[in-house]
Amino acid sequence: MAVLRRVNYYRLSGYWYPFRKLTADGRQDDFYPGTRLSDVVALYDFDARLRAATFAALSPIELAIRALLGHELGRVDPCAHLDRSKLGPTARSERYDRWLAGYEFELQQSREDFVAHHHEKYGGRLPVWAAVELLDWGSLTYLYGFATRGVQDRVADVCGLSAPQLTSWLKALNLLRNTCAHHGRLFNRVHTITPKLPKLGRHPNLDAVATEWHRTFGLLTLVQFLLNQLEVGRKALLPAVLKSFPSVQAVPIAHMGAPSDWHYKSPLWDASA
Repeated sequence: MAVLRRVNYYRLSGYWYPFRKLTADGRQDDFYPGTRLSDVVALYDFDARLRAATFAALSPIELAIRALLGHELGRVDPCAHLDRSKLGPTARSERYDRWLAGYEFELQQSREDFVAHHHEKYGGRLPVWAAVELLDWGSLTYLYGFATRGVQDRVADVCGLSAPQLTSWLKALNLLRNTCAHHGRLFNRVHTITPKLPKLGRHPNLDAVATEWHRTFGLLTLVQFLLNQLEVGRKALLPAVLKSFPSVQAVPIAHMGAPSDWHYKSPLWDASA
């Protein structure tokens, strides 16, 4: 059939799973009455839109964290990333050695003009504010972890978080980003990292969101929060996509961890903001 020519059967099966009857013994092979293939396809298409929007929303956050970390490490030393004595205690480990080897490999493979410029002028020894531009989200998270606590605190403070909280957010959002990059399913997904949250009262716009923070809506709320804190990106993008959730009686938006009134509870989800 036409649908299976554009979507693999096993990929689509993840979207009809919640349409299968749920009993005390688990999911059955039979579907809820009234289930239509068009409903499954609508859910799949929604998830594709959400994946693209999430990836787009994460990009300016990644760039902002790069800039912040590069600036703060540069205040310590222009090449702090290459000298473990200028970093924190976690840099006294094999993890830092592996990170450094990975960084040097990316440096050798890079064809960026700024890398060529530094190679010609300075022997290829990039200052940290330029080096961060070669790092993907995972490597950036490691470098943040290697930084001194003072550097971590200053970066986290701009984000409205403590250093341990930002560390957990970076790890959780890295997994979210990887899911998007590899065309994984966001709908009805339970993620493996539960981010650490600020104490109640510090950020009322976060407190107002009732969700399980390791579900997709919870992580998307963190994205909305960081877009707001860092003053970057398009804060109306994700709310607009969530409002396009298909009207399917058997599978409500609660399967994402979102309450039915998600767009009223917190200014973070105000699409008009």
